[in-house]
Amino acid sequence: MKDQGRSTRKRTGGRLRPSHKKKKHELGREPTETTVGETKLRTIDAHGNTEKVRALSTDVASVATDGETVQAEIQDVVENDANPNYVRRNIVTKGALIETSEGRARVTSRPGQTGNVNAVLVDE
Repeated sequence: MKDQGRSTRKRTGGRLRPSHKKKKHELGREPTETTVGETKLRTIDAHGNTEKVRALSTDVASVATDGETVQAEIQDVVENDANPNYVRRNIVTKGALIETSEGRARVTSRPGQTGNVNAVLVDE
């Protein structure tokens, strides 16, 4: 119910109470935890006339190397700063380090929001 970044206290120290509860369209959704596996996509209705494609699982990534982009097969999630348990469960999120057929790459897209995995090769 709290607005993002808004304090729950007034300057005088008094408590600020929310003016209303969230309406149905203001509620968030459960995060889509994209796993490594056969590609499965789900299309959902976003607000307005737009659709959002969520990747439930995927095994390919668009990996950017020196000026070109290639499709690489995802083999494993090596590191994920968002949550250490995501490595064990092979969940891909933005910022995750993945092992691909091209080498290790850092994910730059949000697979649960955009429906695809874009990554940049890292030198290690």
